[in-house]
Amino acid sequence: MRLSAQLKLRHLEVFVEVARQNSVTLAAEALGMTQPAATRALRELETVCGKPLVERDGRGIRLSAYGEMFRDHAGRSLALARDGVSLLQGLEAEEGTRLAIGALPTVAANLVPDAVAQINAEGSRSRIGVVSGDNRYLLDQLRRGHLDLVVGRLPAPEQMAGVEFQTLFHESVAVVVSNTHPLASEVELSPDTFENFPVLMPTEGSIIRPLVEGMFLEQGIIAPKFPLETVSSEFGRRFVYQHQAIWIISQGVVQEDLEQGRMVRLPIQTSGTSGPVGICLRREHQLSPAATRFSSVLRELSKNRFLV
Repeated sequence: MRLSAQLKLRHLEVFVEVARQNSVTLAAEALGMTQPAATRALRELETVCGKPLVERDGRGIRLSAYGEMFRDHAGRSLALARDGVSLLQGLEAEEGTRLAIGALPTVAANLVPDAVAQINAEGSRSRIGVVSGDNRYLLDQLRRGHLDLVVGRLPAPEQMAGVEFQTLFHESVAVVVSNTHPLASEVELSPDTFENFPVLMPTEGSIIRPLVEGMFLEQGIIAPKFPLETVSSEFGRRFVYQHQAIWIISQGVVQEDLEQGRMVRLPIQTSGTSGPVGICLRREHQLSPAATRFSSVLRELSKNRFLV
């Protein structure tokens, strides 16, 4: 029997969602299916593949070694099918094609809004959606075809399966306080400075967290024992202005605050935290004209940009 007669799109949808949720029940709820129907689709897919794709993990499940091997192929196949359908549907839509952008906090504050504004000024009829969040979530949405591209820091190698990265510019981490903070005029800091004020840091698992921890070790700074962990620019900005906090964050998030003098950088060497910022795309994915133009605008706006 031909593969096309055995393999259905629903099989891939169920498998990709089970892989994301590590739960058949949660996957069924997300897809609007009953749990027995999702289980049946998963079992049918395993029959087609001839290998077990999931295995028990305590009271739950996890992907088997075969499931891990199949995961990226299934995700890319599903994403490509959605791309094709969206492209054809968009040809007839009066409101234009859909452009879904994932933006990490480092570019959500300035680069992406500026690029969207330029696209709109050019008379684009695309329906633009911008989603922010942590890197793992956005890359998952990219692989599943819910996002056309993700803009932000270069992900860790283990998160790059099925994804390619195009560099736009480099930036460093910034250590900032409000211009009214007691440390705002200091020219030298003591090693225990971070124990005397609230400190906002990137969350565990964020791209820049290892760079920040390396900065502490390299410069003999005593790391804060009880930092507030966040990648939320809204929360971070308000906390810095209202509660005399020190904020360690990608410079792009606070660039405007620094340029307008509302925040100042503390005298800490951060050049070792520099890293590439760019565009993450699905491999084997052909961008729509709207996404291609948006990528070009990002490159134009990023020329000669280096945040240190």
